[in-house]
Parts: sequence; structure tokens; C-alpha cells
Amino acid sequence: MQMENFAPFMFGALVIVMLIGFPVAFSLAALGLASGFFAIEMGWFPPVFMANLPINVFGILSNDLLLAIPFFTFMGAILEKCGLAEDMLDSMGQLFGTVRGGLGYSVIIVGFILGAITGTVAGQVIAMALISLPVMIRYGYNMRYATGVLAASGTITQLVPPSLVLVVMADQLGRSVGDMYKGAWGPSILQVVIFAVYTFGLGLVKPHYVPGVPKEARTMSGFHLWMKCLRGIIPSAVLIFAVLGSMGGLPFMTYAIATPTEAGAMGCVGALVLAAIHRRLTLPLVWEAMVGTMRLTAMVVFILIGSRVFSMVFQGVDGAKWVEHLLTGLPGGQVGFLIVVNVFIFFLAFFLDFFEIAFIILPMLGPVADKMGIDLVWFGVLLCVNMQTSFMHPPFGFALFYLRGIADTLYKEKRIDKPVLSNDIYLGAIPWVIMQVLLVLVVIFVPQTVTMFLDKEVAVDLDKVKIEMPADSEQPAVDPAAPAASGAEPSASDPFAPPAADTSSDEEQKKMDELFKTDKK
Repeated sequence: MQMENFAPFMFGALVIVMLIGFPVAFSLAALGLASGFFAIEMGWFPPVFMANLPINVFGILSNDLLLAIPFFTFMGAILEKCGLAEDMLDSMGQLFGTVRGGLGYSVIIVGFILGAITGTVAGQVIAMALISLPVMIRYGYNMRYATGVLAASGTITQLVPPSLVLVVMADQLGRSVGDMYKGAWGPSILQVVIFAVYTFGLGLVKPHYVPGVPKEARTMSGFHLWMKCLRGIIPSAVLIFAVLGSMGGLPFMTYAIATPTEAGAMGCVGALVLAAIHRRLTLPLVWEAMVGTMRLTAMVVFILIGSRVFSMVFQGVDGAKWVEHLLTGLPGGQVGFLIVVNVFIFFLAFFLDFFEIAFIILPMLGPVADKMGIDLVWFGVLLCVNMQTSFMHPPFGFALFYLRGIADTLYKEKRIDKPVLSNDIYLGAIPWVIMQVLLVLVVIFVPQTVTMFLDKEVAVDLDKVKIEMPADSEQPAVDPAAPAASGAEPSASDPFAPPAADTSSDEEQKKMDELFKTDKK
């Protein structure tokens, strides 16, 4: 086998290993090590190449930016478990419930707000399904719409800052986390608008799918209802704006006063304070949040190590060149490249988690996109929009698995009077996946949805740059020979002026010569 044929072989083996179902982190590491030793045996690179692996892995794990992942995870876990979701869904449901499709609107809005607070799809889908699914079924909502809107609103958290996916994207693409967050605001807001428009249209075409809740079902109204809504939203919004604002992650911000890691640490403190204000800060809650953070962080670290082992060997056998030649030769230029990459990511998301895609696939695609002149912040946000679908794909979407488990639990506890069929969950997810794919196309063909919130780069024409030295007219030019001729003292400001002649030593020398002549006579 020739080395130029080994890179495609490694990529094919990667796809097969991932489809087996064994933990991806260990599969990647094993495949990378086996391929590396085979390459050494074939003489494609020396053994010292693999000896650098521990140093390489340590250098990756010592990246301070990755510390933001456990901080943001812990912040989201605290806010998720302290009951904010229940308060928001209850108040929003009563506020919008009487409108046709009102419960759907409340789920979408609360999903967006919780996405900016918690950052975890699992907790968000579970919390919203436990609260909203029995209410939606009780008031006659279509089962497929109810399950679809709950799953889709939970996946918005992958795109809304401070998303963990965007932190990983920024690290892998070598871009600022703040820029990634600013670029993601446009698509995330547009995603909410698309979901709301679909709900509104469904209410016009099939009003019996999304009926309004009777006004007598409200437990409060008027000023007290608005105050309850604001009590749930305002403290959370203040925390998120403080965290994102400190790191320059809000639209139209031109500077940052904290790194993402520092902002995440501040968010952890703010989450604990917020839980204490709601009188829900307990030791079991903190312990459960710490355990969840530890598990997610350990998973990310092991995936990162395994992907680094594989990518190091893959690049050692010129895999990066193979990928570049493969993708740059596609018809259609940048648009053709983007369409093929997004189709590839879409189908890959059937089997891989978003962390696995970001750590394994993105390092291969990023350099190619950069060489093709594609803005990497826009490219990262685009792929993040695409990877939302990884939680919604029937039948492998994790959000659908969460819904399946919650629906069974609710039926066993007699909180819903009929079981939720898997067919309803899977078919209900399809329209929402189509809307997410529609957003991908909008971002591709209307890049201003991402770039409108980014700082505008100042273009500098190097051909027109002139460097002029200002003439100093206040100080007269000094002749270096002048002090020696006139006997004047050199200027103290001119360290390179020659020393003045010492006239006293010359007179003494003449006297000594005359005395020597007299003695000689």
C-alpha cells in the first residue's frame, strides 16, 4: 500500500468504527495508535513521530479555553435544577395559553430563554416535557405537534449563547468565543421566529391541532401574572447578559473585560446566588450539579484525547492534503463546498454526538474552508446550526429518546390518560427537522444573518501605506567635527559626538619638551 492511499483507508475505517457503537473516544485512540504503528512499520514516518504524542496531548489539554466547558456546564446544571423551568413554563403558559397555539408559543420562548441559561439539551427537554406535555394533552393539542415542539425547543440550546458547542468550535477553528457568540445570535433568534411562524400557520390551517386554553383554567391574571413572569425572566436575563457581556459575546460589543473561563466562573457564582434567591440552594442540588459536570467534562476530555491521537496520525500520512484536494475540487466553488459539507454533517449527525463531530470532523474541514476564503466564525456558526439536527433525527435523536422515556414515566404515574406512541414522536419531529434545515440554507445564502452582529474588519491597502519621518526643525544640525575644531563642549543630547580636545594637556606637553631641550644643552 502507498501512503497516499492510506488516508482514505483511515477515513473509511473511522466511519466503520463509529458505526460499531463502541465508545468513540476509545475507538478513535485505538484506530489512531494502530494506524501509527503500521505507518512506522511501512517507513512512512520515524518512530519519534509517535513519541511526541504525550507532549501533543498535554499541550491540547492545557488549553485554558477548555476550562470554560465545566464552568458553563455547572452554571447550567444549577439553574436547571433549581426550578426556574417550572416557574417560567407555568407563568408563560398562563400568559399565552388562551391564544390559539399559546402553549406552543410559551414552550418555544421558554426553550430559547432556558437555552441561554442551562446550555444542556437533556435537562431542558426533560424539564419542559414533564411540565408541559400533560397540560398540552389535557387541552387537546395534537400529539405530534406537542412532542415535536418540545424536542425542537430543547435543541435550541445548542445554538443560543453561551452554548458549549460554540466554545468547542472557537477552540478548534482558532477564533474568539465572543465572536462565535455574537455570530450565533442572528440564527438563534431567526430559529425562534421560524418555529413561531409554523405554529401560527398551523393554527390557521388546522386550529384544532393547537387550541387555546380556556380563560377559566388560569390560576392568576393581570398584574400578578406579569410579575410572576418577570420574576422568572429578569434575574436570569441579568445573569446571562452579565456573563456574555463581560466576554464580548453580545451584539455590537467591541471589547471584552474577561476571558470565557473567567466569565464562566462568574456565571457559576451568579447561578448559586440566583438559586439562593429562589430559596432552592441545597447541598444535594449542588452535589448533583457537580456530578453531572464531572461526567460531561470527563467525556469531553476523553473524546479530545482520542480525536487528537487519530488526527495526529492522519496528518502524518498527509490526510489533510487528501481532504483538501477532495473538497476543493468540488464543482460550485464555495457554495458547492458548503452544500456538500452540510449534507455530510447532516447524515453524520444520525450517529455521532455534536462533541464528536466538533473534535473529529471540524479539524479536517476548518483549514480547507480557510484556504477557500470562507470566514471561519460564519462557518462555525453554520455547522452549529446544522448540528442542532443531531438531537432530532428519527430514530436516533437523543431528544426523541428523552421524550420517549418521559412519556412512559408520565403514563405510569397516571399524569396522562393515554400512552404516547413512538410513531407520534418520530413523525412529529420531521417538520421541525425540516425547519432546522431551512435555517441552514438561509445562513448559507444570507450570510448577513451571522455577520451583521460581528465587528467590521478594517481593510488596509498595503500599497497605499506611507511611512514619513517628520523633520526636526527645532534643533540645528550638528557637525561632528565642530567640537574638536572650536574646543566647544559636545551636546549632552548627542551621545555619538566625538570628545573635545583637551587643551590643558597640550600646554603641559610643550613645557616638558622645552625643559628636555634645556637639560640636553
